[in-house]
Amino acid sequence: MGLLDGKIVLVNGGSQGVGAAIARAAAREGATVAVTGRRPEPGEALVAELAAGGGTARYVRADLSDAEQARSSVAEVVAAYGRIDCLVNSAGLTSRGTLLDTTPELFDEHIAINLKGPFFAMQAAVADMVARKEPGTIVNIITSSAHGGQPFLAPYVAAKAGLIGLTRNAAHAHRWDRVRINGLNIGWTATEGEDATQRAFHGAGDGWREEAAARLPMGKLGQPDEIADFVVFLLSERSGVVTGSVIDWDQNVLGGLD
Repeated sequence: MGLLDGKIVLVNGGSQGVGAAIARAAAREGATVAVTGRRPEPGEALVAELAAGGGTARYVRADLSDAEQARSSVAEVVAAYGRIDCLVNSAGLTSRGTLLDTTPELFDEHIAINLKGPFFAMQAAVADMVARKEPGTIVNIITSSAHGGQPFLAPYVAAKAGLIGLTRNAAHAHRWDRVRINGLNIGWTATEGEDATQRAFHGAGDGWREEAAARLPMGKLGQPDEIADFVVFLLSERSGVVTGSVIDWDQNVLGGLD
């Protein structure tokens, strides 16, 4: 449909999982896409895939837990293409920790990747948009666990709940600049990272996805490509004037009890 024709889109944490799906969907809708990641191999492979499909793509090596690298990821895109139109913050850390066993070091890791990185990437992107006096859009990938979450996700929940507040604050601050900022609270999603997490922390075997899907109302985990299509809609002009919204993308209903 060409929803993002001519747009310059940066997907932080875009080399795998939900981020990679968003990059593919944005390229399919006509965007020039840049993706960041810490490891060059998956990032460069994705860029080659997008280029082979006729898209224009770029890999930016960056560790989003470092504020300067978060800002420089945006700066590199602006230097390469002259501007940034859309930003997606999809990088995330989901390592486990409860209130009682989380160390200061683990807490700081979650804050750095799940909150500080998005903050400073948004800072740099909005600064470019405001300086050019042009509209832009940002989508933050958050989590339905930010409403409270499981006991073993304490530092993750703390950081992601902060990202909800940041999303709304920044959207309010920059609505008169025509910069729209929204968030997506995704639920349990079938990604490479989730597979590694289930195996490392929960002793999951090869059939865990099928077992998990059977316990869910819709009979499947969240799908990255479906999430990606909705993110592209939020980035595009078809989502109209919507800003400051944090939308639950989940099959569990907050407040619903059986």
